Amino acid sequence: MKLIEGKPIAEAVYAECAKSFAELKAAGHTPGLAVVLVGDDPASRAYVGSKERKCRELGMHSVKIEKPATISQEELHEVIESLNADDAIHGILVQLPLPKGLDEDQVILRIDPAKDVDGLHPVNLGKLAMEDPTGFAPCTPSGCQRMLIESGIETTGKNVVIVGRSLLVGKSLALLMMGKGEGANATVTVAHSRTKDLPALTRSADILVAAIGIPKFIGPDHVKEGAVVIDVGINRIDDPSAKNGSRLVGDVDFDAVADQCEAITPVPGGVGRMTIAMLMANTIRACRLKAGL
Repeated sequence: MKLIEGKPIAEAVYAECAKSFAELKAAGHTPGLAVVLVGDDPASRAYVGSKERKCRELGMHSVKIEKPATISQEELHEVIESLNADDAIHGILVQLPLPKGLDEDQVILRIDPAKDVDGLHPVNLGKLAMEDPTGFAPCTPSGCQRMLIESGIETTGKNVVIVGRSLLVGKSLALLMMGKGEGANATVTVAHSRTKDLPALTRSADILVAAIGIPKFIGPDHVKEGAVVIDVGINRIDDPSAKNGSRLVGDVDFDAVADQCEAITPVPGGVGRMTIAMLMANTIRACRLKAGL
């Protein structure tokens, strides 16, 4: 069994980012990322902090805008519009989920597609479907694909089953992997909570991606011998033996299925590390596109 760890692959992405950043800097351009944090969700705050640190490490211009959960929809739209108009900002990320009462779809629609480095605007999703390289693919699916490529896992002609149909992961990853090119050319099935006889379907997968958001949902009955398993899930569960009384687990029961896999990603330490790496890569590419480089 091969463990597909996110850290070395993310570091390879960061090395590419550093090279591209140096080229942009030499040409008089500094990539800028703005992150909008609404409310005080601890997990969201932690993610935003990680993104800020990585921006600083790469030398990028970084802006964090914090707003209370009581902000109105209109006020939040005004924040987005001001960032759209800011030439120093090349990427805008609104940390999701937003507090109740705020319409996430309407917020995403307000982001300039050329600055939508999260890849969720309909224009970018359309470009993803059309395989238009000027668009931005969502970061987590891009990270999953990059992990497969860097790990030498062949995807051409393989059966891929993705458990989870969210736009953020499942649907977008399906578009990436059924497309043409490296890490693609696969036959993709998207399954979900209403799929009949899910274990029978997932056992047909050469590459199984778990993104359903349920701790340890994928067990031995779901995985065929020799499959590659990509675990996108990040779930916090109670664990009295842990220092803080809880620990992170994926959507896959790692200990139960690892021995029957050709390769598998861990949680933590797997796909999660790739999401921020691909966000940085998208932001730098947004700057390059704007600069015409």
